[in-house]
Amino acid sequence: MIDIAIDNLRIAFSGREVVKGVSFHVEAGGSFGIVGESGSGKSTVLRALAGLNDDWQGRISFGGSAVGAKRDRAFFRKVQMVFQDPYGSLHPRQTIDRILSELPLVHGMDRIDQRIASALDDVALPQSVRFRFPHQLSGGQRQRVAIARALIAEPEVLLLDEPTSALDVSVQAEILNLLVALRREHNLTYVMVSHNLAVVAHMCANVGVMLGGEMVEQVTAEKLRLGDVSHAHTKELRALSIELEEPETDVLP
Repeated sequence: MIDIAIDNLRIAFSGREVVKGVSFHVEAGGSFGIVGESGSGKSTVLRALAGLNDDWQGRISFGGSAVGAKRDRAFFRKVQMVFQDPYGSLHPRQTIDRILSELPLVHGMDRIDQRIASALDDVALPQSVRFRFPHQLSGGQRQRVAIARALIAEPEVLLLDEPTSALDVSVQAEILNLLVALRREHNLTYVMVSHNLAVVAHMCANVGVMLGGEMVEQVTAEKLRLGDVSHAHTKELRALSIELEEPETDVLP
């Protein structure tokens, strides 16, 4: 397990600063959620963490080691990202077997067939899925494949970019509970981005609230439920949240 630290992260596009001095720390094996409205800068922070945006200032470290704008192959095995749209992130003309084999091939990993089978088991998909195409699966099944693809690299960190927002409400809880279980089983560190405060409070022990590129408050999920928050925007998001109750699975420390 590794921890994550961001210190004074600043990101500008075309001269306009969209992330303004964001700092936070995630303990090894911990979970941190970033919540905010569209345009608040939350996904931009996540992309910088993932190495998908190489134009930033500040300090980003994993396991106590600072990373630069350009990351090596070892980084992309250790840190994996699950995207919002499971259909858009999976090649439509490749079978699930081919999709899941790409990353282990790139990293020169052995026992690829066994790794694929194990990854599908981890996300509760039948082995028959291997020989289907993404369009032959439901939205929830596609997101499970996307999670399996991230897990097959044996990462230590998962970055989650609104992993349930494109799914039906009935499927969202299944995927969230799966992700909670996988963090326990694989000793993963999570950073999750969402516009939904209830989803973040379900998944993450600690939450950062973003507004206009700034992280205006950091608070525990427990304090969110109790309404023990200080910033007006956090109070507003909490009031707008449809439900902010104890989830079916405990929020993890």
